[in-house]
Amino acid sequence: MVNAEGTTDTTSDVVLGTGTVVFFAVPGAFTPTCHVNHLPGFVANITKLRAAGVDRVVCASVNDAHVMRAWAEASGAIGDIDFLADGNGDLAEAMGLAKDYSGAGMGRRFARTAMIIREGIADAVLVEDAPGVNASGAPAILMALEAARS
Repeated sequence: MVNAEGTTDTTSDVVLGTGTVVFFAVPGAFTPTCHVNHLPGFVANITKLRAAGVDRVVCASVNDAHVMRAWAEASGAIGDIDFLADGNGDLAEAMGLAKDYSGAGMGRRFARTAMIIREGIADAVLVEDAPGVNASGAPAILMALEAARS
């Protein structure tokens, strides 16, 4: 995991198992849609997410920890969002969220997705069914959080 404290080895239950966590996964750090459309929405809405009761926001990608740290720093998200480096794609596979991007020269990566996890249990899982950021963006997560409060 990459966060303001540094880079550490961890397990998914430590990162996702306690409190209310917004977890979103992207195909690749610094890739155009991920870097310009997906991550910035979460950075811009971090205050709203916290106000909605979110304890932690975690971004995962099938990249190594060095790339994830560089992306966290370049995006200004370090300190607000934790980054989970899934270098071999093991978490993506285990979650059933691996997608083949071989046509784009990227191999197997996370499908673009977002979820709300409460005490280790996924309450909402939003997976994109087309290119772009719609179902898995910060506005969709904020709507899902609001709907759960009602």
